[in-house]
Amino acid sequence: MPRRLKPEELDLWRKVADSTERMHPDRTKPYGEAKPPAPARQTARKPPIPEFRAGERAPDPPPIRDLAPSLTERMNAVPLRMDRKAHGRMKRGKLVPEARIDLHGMTMNRAHPALTGFILRAHREGKRLVLVITGKGRDRDEDGPIPVRRGILRHQVPHWLTVPPLSALVLQIVPAHIRHGGGGAFYVYLRRNRQ
Repeated sequence: MPRRLKPEELDLWRKVADSTERMHPDRTKPYGEAKPPAPARQTARKPPIPEFRAGERAPDPPPIRDLAPSLTERMNAVPLRMDRKAHGRMKRGKLVPEARIDLHGMTMNRAHPALTGFILRAHREGKRLVLVITGKGRDRDEDGPIPVRRGILRHQVPHWLTVPPLSALVLQIVPAHIRHGGGGAFYVYLRRNRQ
């Protein structure tokens, strides 16, 4: 609560205020009329910090909530556009890829044209199942103001395969079986070349 002025301080203030001149005498209303004081806001009291004794276990931090679905969830939500039996064999790693490309360690600027050229060439050669290796990505030491998911190529490759010019050639994208790279690779099932 602010302290009140003593009577001698109030007299001094009035003398100073009377000795001043208005900056804009032609104005009829004072520039800023005093606003009525705002009602006192009651602040909610924070609960006291619980005591902590040496040897006690600290509470677990709250879980991180990622509202975007995971890459696997997004891929599983895509409708099946290939033969169900071949799809099952492919997911179990029973189908052997006819070609593969390793994008592991490339930048996005190098990986995108390399992937596009590889898919176009594989389709032209009549290949049906190819393996695209992206790697799982590495943990970043520093986080900037915008969070970045681990494995940039791992998240970008499925997107690149579903937009033109590759979307017309790709029938299905599935995470690879563990024998072909697991979470760091994708099976890409291509449409039949009709030439």
